[in-house]
Amino acid sequence: MIFRITKILLISLFCLGFSYAQVNITSYNLLNYPGTDTSIRNPYFRIVITSLNPDILVVQEITSQQGVNGFLNNVLNYEDTLWSAGTFIDGPDTDNGIFYKKSLFVFISNTPIQTALRDINEFKLVNIISQDTFRIYSVHLKASEGTSNEILRAAEVDSLRKVTNALPFNSNFIVCGDFNIYRSGEPAYIKLLEITPGYDGNFNDPLNLTGIWNNSLYAIYHTQSTRVRSFGGGSTGGLDDRFDMILYSNAINNPGGISYVLNSLTPYGNDGNHYNDSINRPPNDFVPQIVADALHYASDHLPVYSLFIFPPISSANTLTSNTPEEFILYQNYPNPFNPKTKIKFSIPENSFTTIKIFDILGKEIDILVNEKLQPGTYEINWDAALYPSGVYFYRIETDRYTDVKKMLLIK
Repeated sequence: MIFRITKILLISLFCLGFSYAQVNITSYNLLNYPGTDTSIRNPYFRIVITSLNPDILVVQEITSQQGVNGFLNNVLNYEDTLWSAGTFIDGPDTDNGIFYKKSLFVFISNTPIQTALRDINEFKLVNIISQDTFRIYSVHLKASEGTSNEILRAAEVDSLRKVTNALPFNSNFIVCGDFNIYRSGEPAYIKLLEITPGYDGNFNDPLNLTGIWNNSLYAIYHTQSTRVRSFGGGSTGGLDDRFDMILYSNAINNPGGISYVLNSLTPYGNDGNHYNDSINRPPNDFVPQIVADALHYASDHLPVYSLFIFPPISSANTLTSNTPEEFILYQNYPNPFNPKTKIKFSIPENSFTTIKIFDILGKEIDILVNEKLQPGTYEINWDAALYPSGVYFYRIETDRYTDVKKMLLIK
């Protein structure tokens, strides 16, 4: 179902004439990597990564620069050199790391957010196709049940929210990792989603799972533990906790710009039939047995991924980034024209903007702009070489403004 929805969405986007990039962002707790058993675990990790094929991989429980180099060289780039690693910062306890495909992203920075426990890391990247700046926060919150641990997790989220609340409105960011949260009523989870008036730093959960998550009704969403027996230092008990999540900002939740692909959040390898059981007990209806075994032996967490759509760079040329006083749709020029003309418009605020072309019968024949734009004055070209002489209309629509103007094509 996820593949079918995604495929239909992409076909629709290409039919509109836009070149969008679908990006797989995966979060994966690597279980104290590298440890002493990388020669055993690396082949399993290679099977998982090859099958999953992420574009960005955010990891937790990586312990050193040696571990980053080892995972990059012996897992991700074992057969090719498609991947790079972001800057690693060795903080207290285990740490977060990020890997990304060089053809899609440019790494900008790693900024640690200190808490009383482990660091939270802000990874900043730029998408090469859309030129959007994208922030990823990787967390590994305090483990274990009990009121005292819930209070510590909530304090860690407070540190994160201070940072995200300070970001400009409509910023693109996600948070992912090992949250160690057990229920929707836990303070840390409430604080992640909580809307603070005057700020735009809250997160959105694509799932609405109420109550205690260690519940057979939520079996398809569980990410820990892949095992029922103890080995390699991992947790046991079988799949019964939704610890690993990917949440996203309001900008990603709103139309235009970077967007989350509906229903794409997936604990990889979880078929919903292994509650309190090991992921590799046959049969696994999600992945082949070789992948289920690799998930079992590589880590005590399943990787979780979401798909995101990154739009292309705007085809509208920015004439000035000065904030206009009002919305304006200007008369095209030249007019009459043959066969090319320019359409100029101004928007005084961040707004999802469309500019469409209609023929004399009111039939939509072209879309020139269909994206979220910053305040400024823009200009877009329309080439009517494929259309006959006659009267045409162009219409602008924003969140708070609509206007239509007429133009004349003479060949």
